[in-house]
Amino acid sequence: MPDETSEGAPGEAADVRSAVARLFALQPLDGDVFLVAPDGYGRERLFGGQVAAQSLRAACLTVPPDRPPHSLHAYFLRPGTPGEPLRLEVHRTRDGRAFSTRHVTAAQGGKPIFEMVASFHDPEPGYDWPPPEPPRVPAPEELPRPEALRRMRHPRMFDIRTVRTPLPGRFPLPHPFWIRLADRLEDDRGLHACLTTYLSDMAVVSSARAPGSPRRLAQAVTLDHAVWFHRPARVDEWLLYSVDPVVNHGARGLARGSLHTADGVLVASIAQEALLRPAEERR
Repeated sequence: MPDETSEGAPGEAADVRSAVARLFALQPLDGDVFLVAPDGYGRERLFGGQVAAQSLRAACLTVPPDRPPHSLHAYFLRPGTPGEPLRLEVHRTRDGRAFSTRHVTAAQGGKPIFEMVASFHDPEPGYDWPPPEPPRVPAPEELPRPEALRRMRHPRMFDIRTVRTPLPGRFPLPHPFWIRLADRLEDDRGLHACLTTYLSDMAVVSSARAPGSPRRLAQAVTLDHAVWFHRPARVDEWLLYSVDPVVNHGARGLARGSLHTADGVLVASIAQEALLRPAEERR
């Protein structure tokens, strides 16, 4: 899916909870099949994080709420169209004593555009080792909301503060950045995981490019995406999202990211591979 980002400054919506409700308004059909109405946000293509978040929500609706997701692995097969409904079909792969697995296919016009496998795990005691805290950055309250974020195209649900000022003509959301939902949500771990999935696709394709690589690309889209939910996290509290490139080769780039709380606790890890086709050199 394209690396798109939000119209209007994040957090200016009159009712953030209504925006969340619209995002996850899944109409149940026969069996474990759900229909999502066209979102009407006006993008040329569906934002990949939106499809992933809605697919995870469909999977959550087939699992007991006290068994939250702990990971997902997804492939983007075709570009999605905002003006068409999205059909989500969930297959109950397995329900064990502690784990459940779900396979979700998102389709438009009778063709699959997205495939995801998600795993769910009952909370249980175990070792709790945190890695070192990320490098210190200014607190979100110390940072302004950049005007460049008005070019983004997400629903106006999020408050975002960039640590680095976007360069002129560059992508308006450089990593790392602080992000949170602009209103308080209920204590629903599955819902918070779905919104974490949504934001986990923000500005990752642009961050997968090799440092110093030419700006012009013929194509830059997500191929596959993975998220691991290490600890319960609230998306309505500040999260520091940082993504860095790992490798570029053969028109593909791999990026790896992390989400930390304001206290420096790692709550989620992200990996994404992007298709980065270079543009032909002008002569």
